[in-house]
Amino acid sequence: MVQLTLPRNSRVKKGKIWPAETAANGKKPKRSKEFKVYRYDPDAAANPAVDTYTVDLDSCGPMVLDALIKIKNEIDPTLTFRRSCREGVCGSCSMNIQGMNTLACTKAISDCSGAVAVYPLPHMPVMKDLVPDLTNFYAQYASIEPYLQTKTAAPEKEWRQSPEDRAKLDGLYECILCACCSASCPSYWWNSERYLGPAALLQSYRWLVDSRDDETGERLDGLEDPFRLYRCHTIMNCAQTCPKGLNPAHAIAEIKQMMVKRKT
Repeated sequence: MVQLTLPRNSRVKKGKIWPAETAANGKKPKRSKEFKVYRYDPDAAANPAVDTYTVDLDSCGPMVLDALIKIKNEIDPTLTFRRSCREGVCGSCSMNIQGMNTLACTKAISDCSGAVAVYPLPHMPVMKDLVPDLTNFYAQYASIEPYLQTKTAAPEKEWRQSPEDRAKLDGLYECILCACCSASCPSYWWNSERYLGPAALLQSYRWLVDSRDDETGERLDGLEDPFRLYRCHTIMNCAQTCPKGLNPAHAIAEIKQMMVKRKT
């Protein structure tokens, strides 16, 4: 029988159990919730662990991010995670909660049954605790040149666009680059160095259908590759997990259609 040895830091062990909070009168809280949070410090040379925190819901906001902030401020200041706007706009607090990639600031604690499992986005290098390394993700986004490119002379005031052409951008420009979709895509898990992934391709289509952009042919040339575009197998994980309700798989299918039409 073949013996498989897992690489160092691959086994997740049981972590520390932090004691439940007590009120000023010494009584236990009436409403409490357990949060099982992934912990990993690359500088500690130890395997990842899952720590358990019990949070008093009566002294905590309604979202998972509120609980994480409370844990960091009042229980364990070493917990590390990203957050910024707290309004579902910046995408900073994307993580895996209860097995689904989503934003911690828009995920209600009340929607989570039992203990709340909080992990970093899957299949991405972890910098610390709940913070994934998005270097490759942002580099891929930059590679699709996400800005207006024109060959015609610039107008005196602004580039005009009809309401019909503007409507084509709906469902595309709203992407906040949280990486939830790309981190949920099996094709991206196995080919993240070559496959651009749902988020970058959604943004690519946003510029391909922009009536003001003159580089459609050049943009399609850049995607004409067995891996950059065609690793998408329409599994639809991206559409199911997108916290903004977008459909990257549809955008990718439209790009493939554009590829076919320009060859006919």
